[in-house]
Amino acid sequence: MRHDDFIGQVQARARLDSRGAAEAATRASLETLAERIPPALAEHLAAQLPREIGEHLRRVATAPDLPATGIRMTNEQFFARVSERSGADLPKAVHEARCVVEVTDEATVGSLTDKVKDALDDELADVLFAGSSGR
Repeated sequence: MRHDDFIGQVQARARLDSRGAAEAATRASLETLAERIPPALAEHLAAQLPREIGEHLRRVATAPDLPATGIRMTNEQFFARVSERSGADLPKAVHEARCVVEVTDEATVGSLTDKVKDALDDELADVLFAGSSGR
C-alpha cells in the first residue's frame, strides 16, 4: 500500500475532514503503539508499511530521548497519549486509533498484526483490533 492510499483510507474510515488530520491520527496512533510493543516488533511492522508511515514506529522504537518501549499502560493511558498527540478528544482518539490499526492490518502481510495484538494486554487489543480482520 502506498502512503497516499494509507492516509486516504484512514481519512475515509475515521471520517476526518482533511489529510492533515489523518496524518496526525496516524502519527499519534503509531507512535503510541511503538511505545507499547517491543522494539523489534515495531521495526518489523514499520518495514511492511510505506516508509513515511513506518517512520512513526521507528522514531519511537529507536529514539533514546523518547519514552521506553514495551511500556505497560491501561486503555485509558494509551488513548490519552493518542489524544494528546493528535489533538483529538478522547472518544475521537479511540475511534481514530482503531481506524489506523485497521488500515495497518490490511497494509501488512502474514501474521504480523497478530503478533502486535499478542504483545498487548487483552483489553487494549480487543479495543484496538475490534474492526480488524484478525488474520
